[in-house]
Amino acid sequence: MDIVQIVILSLVQGISEFLPISSSAHLVLVPKLFGWQDQGLAFDVAVHVGTLVAILFYFKDRIFKLLSDFLSSIRQRKMVGESMLVYAVGFATIPAGIFGLACGDLIEQYARSGFVIATTTIIFGIMLYLADKSPGLKSEANITIKIALIIGVAQALALIPGVSRSGITITAALFLGFNRITSANFSFLMSIPIILLAGGLETIKLIKSNTTYEWTDLGLAFVLSAVSAYICVKLFMGLISRASMVPFVVYRLMLGVFLFYVFI
Repeated sequence: MDIVQIVILSLVQGISEFLPISSSAHLVLVPKLFGWQDQGLAFDVAVHVGTLVAILFYFKDRIFKLLSDFLSSIRQRKMVGESMLVYAVGFATIPAGIFGLACGDLIEQYARSGFVIATTTIIFGIMLYLADKSPGLKSEANITIKIALIIGVAQALALIPGVSRSGITITAALFLGFNRITSANFSFLMSIPIILLAGGLETIKLIKSNTTYEWTDLGLAFVLSAVSAYICVKLFMGLISRASMVPFVVYRLMLGVFLFYVFI
């Protein structure tokens, strides 16, 4: 990979990972437009670790408080503070884990076509618009295990390229009556175990491959994806605190149409 490819793909991953616009759609489209070869597993691991570090840093104070409440709840055998949110994130991860193990190979084989990605980009963009038309008033205090499982099932659908993990989980939360900030916060917290699991599986494959790597290139990819992801999350949270999801809906529709033009 040359330096231009590393920079562009790292920024694409960092910017699109947490926005409701589908990182998979962009990572398929960009190499296609530039005629690049697949970036490889080592690069995927580097940018995933970068985005994980970004979200951990963004929520560092919140995560410390959540883990403290969680450990206290275990010791006291009752809910303490915001410990329910930790349990909710854990239960929300289960459907994606099951769906990934059961259908991961099928998705990889049949669902990565340009047609599928273009279609899901448009369909789930429209769903985001419908969900965002009248956001509810529910906050994190209203998140239960049942609600977490429902949003977790939605998250499992994001294994299909073009759906967007953050997009579908925010959409599900909005449909369930949560406000935009809570929907986004819970979506981002849900991303932590998912990225950990995905990154862990990719790392295992990487270790088994016994391939040599350009560590400088991987380091650059890690830094660029981490910095761009952090900035993007910060700007996104500021935006939705005073505006709707419409700009992202419009972007998804335009992207879907362009994907049809490029791939069909």
